[in-house]
Amino acid sequence: MTHSVSIKDLSLSFGAVKVLQNLNLDIGDGEFLVLLGSSGCGKSTLLNCIAGLLEPTDGQIFIKDKNVTWEEPKDRGIGMVFQSYALYPQMTVEKNLSFGLQVAKMPKAEIDKRVARAAEILQIGPLLRRKPSELSGGQRQRVAIGRALVRDVDVFLFDEPLSNLDAKLRSELRVEIKRLHQSLKNTMIYVTHDQIEALTLADRIAIMKSGVIQQLADPNTIYNVPQNLFVAGFIGSPSMNFLHGETADRGGRLVFATDGVDFALDGYRAGEPLAAGRKVVLGVRPEHIRIDEHLNGARETHEATVDIEEPMGADNLLWLKHAGHTISVRTAGSRRFSPGTKVRLAFDMSLASLFDAATEDRI
Repeated sequence: MTHSVSIKDLSLSFGAVKVLQNLNLDIGDGEFLVLLGSSGCGKSTLLNCIAGLLEPTDGQIFIKDKNVTWEEPKDRGIGMVFQSYALYPQMTVEKNLSFGLQVAKMPKAEIDKRVARAAEILQIGPLLRRKPSELSGGQRQRVAIGRALVRDVDVFLFDEPLSNLDAKLRSELRVEIKRLHQSLKNTMIYVTHDQIEALTLADRIAIMKSGVIQQLADPNTIYNVPQNLFVAGFIGSPSMNFLHGETADRGGRLVFATDGVDFALDGYRAGEPLAAGRKVVLGVRPEHIRIDEHLNGARETHEATVDIEEPMGADNLLWLKHAGHTISVRTAGSRRFSPGTKVRLAFDMSLASLFDAATEDRI
């Protein structure tokens, strides 16, 4: 894979506060990479370093094999879309799109061609004569994307572009951004704290915490094979169920033991030799727990009690009490459960995760 953007040993500190720490990242040509993390994790700081809006303390940034670490933003071959639309309120949509090109003294015919192309791709042709105050939030963000699009650059940077929109608009514009990437095939780097945006848009996701990338992988791997306890807990709504215990030998059979209850580890695919007597955390996603009629001849079942039911339309979320733990389970929406109902449950260990209790790394 040829690299569109390469980040080498990048660090950035504000006084004694380390925001980014020896960060290395290669982004493929035409790749859609999402930087995901909670507020303060360093994702927007990293994006601003790539854009040239912040100077790193150490390290280098390459775009298309050119060292741009100290280049001005305008010379980096990037287009940026911010959380705030940052449109000129006194200008029409057409003027907002063309203004940067006019300042760069581009020929009028080329400007008109680029504006028309961006308007067609983003379906904002009928809005060209309007001013930002006459547009909805979604339309304004389309114009902001269009302003980056007319620059005809290799790399697009998105800094939480949908966070100011309501849920319905976010969903619609998310589809538009995905369609835009499929059409243009440009490299896109997208910052968000929304895991749904990350999972639906990304070719790869970089999950960040305290200026360090915790895991860099495709969405399916991030979701199903989290590298550590932090990633496992960050991705998924509701979060993965975590049970603290230890491995134990029961007559030659390895089990996970917690609060006097054993769960056989048959089918778990450990990445390293697994022995008895190790303090571990078992993680199981709500949809990887089967109950009652869906047990399908499971070798091992456990009794639990329904505490709360949350109907969610297509499915239900059950909160069960079992052996001192509260466990969330996702079930089909057609069946209802009253609080206090007894159910049988089984974990799908082939889809479970096991983490070392001390290091919090996946086993």
